[in-house]
Amino acid sequence: MDQILLEEYRGDTLECVHRGHICGVSYSGDVKYVVGDTNAVTFLRSAGKPFQAIPVLRHGADVHFGLTGKETAIMMGSHRAEPFHVDALESMLGKIGVTEDGLVCHPTYPLSVYATEDLLRHQAPKRSIYHNCSGKHLGVLALCKMMGYPLETYYEPQHPAQLEILETLSYLSECAIDEIQLGTDGCGFPVFAIPLRNLATAFLKLACPELIEDASIRTAVEKMVGLMNEHYEMVAGSDRICSSLLMDPNIVAKGGAKGVYCFGLKKEKLAFALKVLDGSEDEWPLIVASILEQIQYDNINTIQSMYELAPIEIKNDNKKIIGRNTAVFTLQIHS
Repeated sequence: MDQILLEEYRGDTLECVHRGHICGVSYSGDVKYVVGDTNAVTFLRSAGKPFQAIPVLRHGADVHFGLTGKETAIMMGSHRAEPFHVDALESMLGKIGVTEDGLVCHPTYPLSVYATEDLLRHQAPKRSIYHNCSGKHLGVLALCKMMGYPLETYYEPQHPAQLEILETLSYLSECAIDEIQLGTDGCGFPVFAIPLRNLATAFLKLACPELIEDASIRTAVEKMVGLMNEHYEMVAGSDRICSSLLMDPNIVAKGGAKGVYCFGLKKEKLAFALKVLDGSEDEWPLIVASILEQIQYDNINTIQSMYELAPIEIKNDNKKIIGRNTAVFTLQIHS
């Protein structure tokens, strides 16, 4: 059964509630913290991007094409197409030897309002590399080109690159392939749905790669997580939760559309997966901050960065305080 995670008040009147589930797993792989149903099934959406990038690094496609750390990191990103993102993506197109026409993701304007406003001022057209998933697509195309796989069908579920992605997720999440539910993501890629418990387990392996028995996957994960922390700005962008959390070298984190968010803590050897059932993302920082406070996380700066992204106080257009956001859940110790 889902539970209320966060309440929004206008004045002293409850205006909105956000329900959902949270699952925290320990180093042993057992569920340690519970809010709601840890077996609730959710699509990973963009929270799956690290797992979609692992085969690229596992086979060394990044090295084969001479990609920089920033260019490799954007494969795991939901970028905002800020100028520094676009520079990296255009460089990747040239190094890999593919064109934007080869990307299945539809031409669009950037998610960054400022970047879009600048393009509109210059009457610039939409582009496929502005799509927030284009880094992921270029990574898989690099893998396909290096391995000799078909490029035209790189996004189809039965394509060898997609099958390896599915196998990788199954292996790390400990969810059998035949239990992983498939759909199609907004960008055209296959998207996977698994229980929150398995999703948290997969992120635990990212935070604690020593748990991964397969040496080639373990090495790829170690490199990938290091790049996500080093080049945190490529994984999301300015003033975004993923980049803010990844600034903390102890955290590996990634969110996805429709309210799913995941993060692993290296030192504490814990990982969490959460789902806001109404699909909202605005509540993520407050929920993550509350989780970190409840487990007594010792990096106060990281917690404070969450409150800077999503203040407890609600202000109107005139900057007057007119309400508050309140995280109301309590992490229950799973017995």
